[in-house]
Amino acid sequence: MRTDHGTTGTGPSDAGTPDAGTPDAGTPDAGAPAPTGRRRRRTVLVATAAAVVLCVVAALLVRSARDEPGPPAPAPVAADYPFGPRSVWRTDLSDAPVDPRSAAMVADLERQVADHWGGVASFNVDKYTASWWTAGPDTPRVDVAFDDCQRKGSVPAGLLGEGGQFTDVPIPAGAAPSPGTDGQLTIHSPSTDQLWELWRVERTASGWSACWGGRLDRVSASPGWFEDGFGASASGLAMSAGTVWVDDVRRGEINHALGLAILQPADWTRVRWPAQRSDGNDRDADALPEGTRLRLDPAVDVDALELTPLARLVARSAQTYGFVVTDQAGAVNIGAQTGQPLEDDPGFWDRTMAGVPSYQVLAGFPWDRLQVVAEDHGRPAGG
Repeated sequence: MRTDHGTTGTGPSDAGTPDAGTPDAGTPDAGAPAPTGRRRRRTVLVATAAAVVLCVVAALLVRSARDEPGPPAPAPVAADYPFGPRSVWRTDLSDAPVDPRSAAMVADLERQVADHWGGVASFNVDKYTASWWTAGPDTPRVDVAFDDCQRKGSVPAGLLGEGGQFTDVPIPAGAAPSPGTDGQLTIHSPSTDQLWELWRVERTASGWSACWGGRLDRVSASPGWFEDGFGASASGLAMSAGTVWVDDVRRGEINHALGLAILQPADWTRVRWPAQRSDGNDRDADALPEGTRLRLDPAVDVDALELTPLARLVARSAQTYGFVVTDQAGAVNIGAQTGQPLEDDPGFWDRTMAGVPSYQVLAGFPWDRLQVVAEDHGRPAGG
C-alpha cells in the first residue's frame, strides 16, 4: 500500500530515518535528527524540570497566601444571635463618613432626649421591647390568626394561607409577648434558619393572633430587615437584632448595632436605608428619618465618662456599630432582651442594673457626641 507521500508502508519515509543499507544505522548523519530514544529522554528531562518549577512556584504562592493577613474574623456575638456578619446590624461604622447635616440632626435628637422624662433616654427592660423565644425542631407549628387592629378592612396578601407569614409558626410552650401595648414576640427556629417577629400578639382560648409581623427565611444570611411591608417595627428593621442581649452583658461586649426608638422621626416620606418604611410625621428638615444610623464619636474616651456599667457597654458598641433609628415611641429608648433567656434567671436585669432604675441607666450618655453616618453608606447596588 502507498502513502500520500509516495512511500511504501514498510520502506523508509522522507523524515530522515537511516536506510537499511547504511553500514552504521545506529549513528545518524550530522544533519539528521536524534534517534527516537534520545528524543524521548530529552522530553522526559524537560517535562521533569517543568514539573519541578511548577511545584516550586505553587509552594511559593501557598506560602505567600499564608503569610498575607486575611480578612479579620467577625467579632463574636451571642451564640443564638441569628444575623450574620454581613447584616447591617454587624457592620463596623467606626470609619464611616459623616453626613454633612450631622450636627443639626444630632441636635434634634438631643432636644428629644432633654425635653422629656428628666432628660434621660430609657432602657426598656420589662416592656416595649423584644420578647425572644427559641423553637426546637419538634416544636408544634400553628397558624396565627390576623387581628385587624389597624382596620385595614381585609386580610393583606401573603399573610395567611400556604406560605403565608402567619402560617406554620413554631411557638414554644410558655412563650409570651413583651408587656405593653406593642405586645412584641420573636420566634427563632435554628433548625430551619427562620425568624418570626409579631406585633400586638395575643393568646386566647382559640389560639394565637397578631395584628402584624413577618417571617425571615434564611435569617442567617438576611441583611437584617423584612421586605414587602412585613415585620414588627415601623421601619421593617428586625426589632430583636437591635436589643441588648442577655449574653451581650454576660460577655461584657455588644458587637452589633442597637435599635433606637425616638419621639419624632422625620415624615414617613423620608426614609433612609436600611429602613424599608416609616411611621414618622416630623416635617422639620433636621428630623431624623427612620433608618438613620448614628455612631458615638470614636474619639470619645468612654472610660472617662460617668456612666453606669450598662451605659458604658452601650457607648462602646455605639462607637463601632452605632444606633439605627427603627421606630417611633413615647420616649427615646433602646431595648433589652426579654423572654426565654430570663426563664432560668428572672432577676438578671435587676441584678445587672444594681439598683439603678431603668429610666436612669443611660444617665450621662453623651448624645451630643453622636455623629450621623452618611446616607446610604455601605448600601449595595440595587439594595
